[in-house]
Amino acid sequence: MSTDTEAILAGVRTWAENNDVPVDSIEDEEIVVTLPGEKKLKTNVAISVFARTAHLQAFVIRHPDENSAEFNRWLLQKNLKPGPVSFAIDSLGDVYLRASVPREHLLDELDGLLGAMLSTADSSFNELLLIGFLTGMKKEWAWRVGRGESTRNLAAFEKVLSGDDNEFLGTFGEADSEPPAVEADQESDGAGPASEGAGKADEADGQASEAPGSVDEAAGQDASRDSADDQRPGPRS
Repeated sequence: MSTDTEAILAGVRTWAENNDVPVDSIEDEEIVVTLPGEKKLKTNVAISVFARTAHLQAFVIRHPDENSAEFNRWLLQKNLKPGPVSFAIDSLGDVYLRASVPREHLLDELDGLLGAMLSTADSSFNELLLIGFLTGMKKEWAWRVGRGESTRNLAAFEKVLSGDDNEFLGTFGEADSEPPAVEADQESDGAGPASEGAGKADEADGQASEAPGSVDEAAGQDASRDSADDQRPGPRS
């Protein structure tokens, strides 16, 4: 690792410290920072420094349970809008945000890039849940209501889930001990889009174009909750 790369990563860590942003992990050419959100509780961004460019990647949401065509159309339409970040999917359909800049510009543009990643991930999360996971959320709402469990983790969707359109209401009771699980916030077992060619320009520079780290732990796991009730499966961030 060159001193220059060390200095860049040190600059990212200084930015994180100055902005009270947790650093999840540091490797020779990569650092992962955790950005707190509202709809999506946290967004983990892997920042990788290569020979000529720096790449930023964040896991947003796993592949949809339903409505794949509409789900992917929504992503493509969002990519038409100008901006520093874009959506990408891996071979399993899990969704990521990506951005690339010349390595020498990373620190100057870091605040704006991370702000755009956080804003995009946070603003898109609930919309993508409604497109790709609505049936699962309906089932979980009905299960929670039927058992008298808290619906706090689904409160943002109450208008959609509590009405007559929820065909599962009344089908669960206290005897149904296992809740329907909506695992929208966890990646599938597979590499992110960077391993499928997003870093080809750096291969030509003599760099290995691997996905930014292992994002199993660092790109989309849920923040801890205050109560045992909120540890149940649900459409978490």
